[in-house]
Amino acid sequence: MRFTSEQRLDDGVLERGFTLGEIPGILWTPGSASAPAPLILLGHPGGLHKMYPRLVARAQHSAAEGFAAATIELPWSGDRPRSAAAQEARADLRRALEAGEPVDDEIVDRLVLPLVEKAVPEWRAALDALLSLPEIGGPVGYAGGVIAIGIRLAVVEPRISAALLFAGSFVPRILFEEARQVTIPLQVLLQWDDEGNDRQMALDLFDTFGTKEKTLHANMGGHTGVPQFEGDGNRFFARHLK
Repeated sequence: MRFTSEQRLDDGVLERGFTLGEIPGILWTPGSASAPAPLILLGHPGGLHKMYPRLVARAQHSAAEGFAAATIELPWSGDRPRSAAAQEARADLRRALEAGEPVDDEIVDRLVLPLVEKAVPEWRAALDALLSLPEIGGPVGYAGGVIAIGIRLAVVEPRISAALLFAGSFVPRILFEEARQVTIPLQVLLQWDDEGNDRQMALDLFDTFGTKEKTLHANMGGHTGVPQFEGDGNRFFARHLK
């Protein structure tokens, strides 16, 4: 991990850009921390520059509760090299949605499974580097989307103690089988009127999760209408990371 930038935000939060090999990321740490802080990994759908306003707001809310927060750019997003196969699958998905047609499993698998296979090892490598810093002490939570990435991380990464998952993206059927293996506490956010995703699929997925401690928070509104009080999950993480 190599730090590439540093700035102090108005609330005292220290924001540092970093690279992990070719992967850019951002780390936010509380300004008044006197001990190593628990860490929340901030998931997002890709495009750090585009997502930055929402990510920094989530990070600042987390820092106010004593949590550090970090994120990395997804494969094939932002300034990272593109994947022709992913672009083709994304175009096929867009055509199906615009035509009002069902999105078949083959499109979802082509779009999501390669992303999960590449992104999850990158997240785990980032976690290795972040937990080596003296200001980060764990435990670790994961918050955000892509939900399929969150499912895989919850299954394979024992250092993640709790997850706040955003139900706003398509999930391959094979990930439903993995969801049965999730045992950590979960809170799932669902936008009831999400225009681009399948509400019933999200409800079926929630029912599939194997953990004994899971909570579904459903709010009215479209994909980008997640209420501010839901997006940071501070009360949820306070129960499980402190």
